[in-house]
Amino acid sequence: MLTPAFQPRRAVTIWWGSLPGHSCGTAPDSHRRSLRCAAHHSQRRRRALGPTLRRVARGESIVLLNTGHGKGKSSAAFGVMARGWARGWRVGVVQFIKGGKWKTGERKLADHLGVEWHTLGDGFTWESTDLDETAAKGRHAWDVAAGKLASGDFDLLILDELTYAVKYEWVTVDEVVAGIRDRAEGTNVVMTGRDAADELVELADTVTEMRKVKHAYDRGIKGKKGIEY
Repeated sequence: MLTPAFQPRRAVTIWWGSLPGHSCGTAPDSHRRSLRCAAHHSQRRRRALGPTLRRVARGESIVLLNTGHGKGKSSAAFGVMARGWARGWRVGVVQFIKGGKWKTGERKLADHLGVEWHTLGDGFTWESTDLDETAAKGRHAWDVAAGKLASGDFDLLILDELTYAVKYEWVTVDEVVAGIRDRAEGTNVVMTGRDAADELVELADTVTEMRKVKHAYDRGIKGKKGIEY
């Protein structure tokens, strides 16, 4: 069984559960409690929670997977892209399905922010007129992604639609697992796509499955600029 892909850095102390204790003064005056009262609370907390005090490793980097048949997998990943950029991270994106003709809002945002972006697919597989060429482009996309995973040049890499490269056997799941597991220290990864292989689920530290309850498309409403792209 694969171990999660986070890279440990240091431990932080986490308090689990509610903290017992009695009130020192009335609620409106609680912000004026004396130092003696605060110390009393601290001692009671340590005695009560001693057995449940845990030290939890803070990951140097982690792997996230957004999968499932519901909307929002890539949207969530690009939210993390923006958040990482705002934290001063070096961010990169590799897309495995979408082709260069796609003009999306997230790409415009990335260009504005200076996020490195690679759109390396040729569109949906069911629209392909040459499946061998589609597979070759998918393989090339993984080669690009693998190089960036190993480079140490990124704090965050978004591997958008990566699951399809595995599903359609453009690249083996073992190769993908090894590339992500052995990535440069400090490189966080977000993978997206439907039908994620079990090995990718095992590898990831955080896995979210988007489930469709209903979708506007089912009512004949086409994709809306600013919502879908």
